[in-house]
Order: sequence, then structure tokens, then C-alpha cells
Amino acid sequence: MPTAVEIEQLVRAADLRVTRPRVAVLTAVHEHPHADTETIIGEVRTQVGDVSHQAVYDVLKVLTGAGLVRRIQPSGSLSRYEARVGDNHHHVVCRSCGSIADVDCAHGSAPCLVASDNHGYAIDEAEVIYWGTCPACTP
Repeated sequence: MPTAVEIEQLVRAADLRVTRPRVAVLTAVHEHPHADTETIIGEVRTQVGDVSHQAVYDVLKVLTGAGLVRRIQPSGSLSRYEARVGDNHHHVVCRSCGSIADVDCAHGSAPCLVASDNHGYAIDEAEVIYWGTCPACTP
């Protein structure tokens, strides 16, 4: 878990201005991987006090655009955010409770980006979601 100083350095390294809401949102995403927006808003409010939903949405958009945060949205789920970016990992989602966990690619860093037919697209990301039942929900 990065410290507050490390979070600020990440924001600066992305050529963004360091603000309390940006630091608070990025900290919340690091502390709560795969959190939805409401969870992040709650965490940010404990850190900086009153902050609007729109402010958090705006910060998430900026951080996602800067590559500091990744947005995922499994089918039938709210948008979720994670700070694990820049690697080739996938997700497993529980059909019962909706919990999400990271799954490293079984084939390394690039094979998932090689499509059988890319139809002329320059592919730079692949998204794989495994579905099942987590241990807590398995009878």
C-alpha cells in the first residue's frame, strides 16, 4: 500500500496537479481494490470531509485517463476501480455475492493480446472475466 507521499508522487508523475480529492480518491482505490463509486465516495468523505459525487466521478475519470486507475465493469455490475494497472491480469467474479478477485494471466504478459483475427485493429488490451462461485458462497 503506497504512503500518502507516494500517492502524491504518482499523481505528479502523471503530470497532474496534486489536490486533496485526487490524493483521497487514489488512496481509496489503492486501499479498496475493485470498489464501486459509492464505496470510494464514502472513503473519500472520511478523508477530506464533504465532497460531491460529481467531484469524485471527475477525479476517477482524470485518474483513469492518466493511467493511474483502471475501470472494470463486469456484466450486470456497477463500474469498479482498481489501482493495479499496466500488467496483464484478469478477474474472477462470484455469481452469488459479486466479489471480485485478480487473476494473473496463465500465459504471461502478451498472448492474450494476440487475437485469432484482429480485423485490422491495433489491439492494446484484452479483458477476460471468469465467472463462478467464491469459497464463501459455495455450499
